[in-house]
Amino acid sequence: MKDIRIALLDMNNNNVNQGFKNIKEISETFQRSTEENVSIETFDVRFKNEMPKVGDFHIFISSGGPGDPHREGLEWEDKFAKLLDDIFEHNKVNNDKKYLFLICHSFQLASIHWKLGTINRRKSYSFGVMPVHKTEDGEKEFLLENLPDPFYAVDSRAFQFIEPDHDRFEELGMKIVAIEKFRPHINLERAVMAIRFSEEIFGTQFHPEANPAGMIENLKDEKNKEAMIENFGMEKYLETIDRIDDEDKIILTQAQILPRFLNSAKENILKQQKEAIA
Repeated sequence: MKDIRIALLDMNNNNVNQGFKNIKEISETFQRSTEENVSIETFDVRFKNEMPKVGDFHIFISSGGPGDPHREGLEWEDKFAKLLDDIFEHNKVNNDKKYLFLICHSFQLASIHWKLGTINRRKSYSFGVMPVHKTEDGEKEFLLENLPDPFYAVDSRAFQFIEPDHDRFEELGMKIVAIEKFRPHINLERAVMAIRFSEEIFGTQFHPEANPAGMIENLKDEKNKEAMIENFGMEKYLETIDRIDDEDKIILTQAQILPRFLNSAKENILKQQKEAIA
């Protein structure tokens, strides 16, 4: 039986987080649904300074988390930057590819590390179920292919990625595959919401792991509820509550993106292992 080893990187800095719970649940569902021997190990990156070794795992999923994604001179930041480079460079010269999914805070860290554009603080905190639009490259992105345009995702961020450096994207072979909703009445650039960093590395600004139960749990927190009403108004808050369990919104997004990433990575890993034996 083949082994597939998954590393889950917890970037929440000791804050209780529904998102990481959801990532574990999706990974465990994948573990139960496959014949292969799948192991899952968790690393507390920011609070305990834990970091997986690239050689020890096949698949890495790095979570969202609180705070400013710009460097503050902490040891874990150097380790995480090294992990990003090690995986990216490993895949250039090795047949046994490593697969990495970056979510929200991790997505911002990677975008800053690879100097892809401007990551700055939003005028107000964004929280809710939001429409996300595919770009031309996004129309061809297999992780998004079973989703409508726009599709809906949970957005929870104080920072945003705007003003992408298209020359840098071209240089590194990276592609923007999703952007935020077009709002012609608001004179602000649309934020980048998903990037295909390489054939093996994908990232989203939104939370593809989010489910209705987790969202409802988040909104039980008066701070989240008040922040949402203050920023978007009662109408937007009620609209989010209404959209939470729609089958064609975050339920569909959760069922598609991360499970497809895991299954695709598994198929490629098994193929590589078979070729190595042959």
